[in-house]
Amino acid sequence: MSSEDLKEQIKDMLITNLMLRTPKEEIANDMPLFGPDGLGLDSIDALQLVVSIEKTFGVGVPNSDVARVALASVNTIHDYILEQTGRSAA
Repeated sequence: MSSEDLKEQIKDMLITNLMLRTPKEEIANDMPLFGPDGLGLDSIDALQLVVSIEKTFGVGVPNSDVARVALASVNTIHDYILEQTGRSAA
């Protein structure tokens, strides 16, 4: 799977599992997922996102400190998944 394919899969997962109304095309890879300057996700969304990442990619997020960094944007989720699975970006 290419790096871009993985990012597209992450966006699909966000939209499907968090029931976002934002079109995939409007989610930039570096857009903040949390807070008013981005998608506006909240702590409940964060929990759903952790579960979704584990189900979809087989990658767990051990604690809130890791989550705060790893779940910041599509790019950081992408990098975290690659790091945890031992794959490199293609």
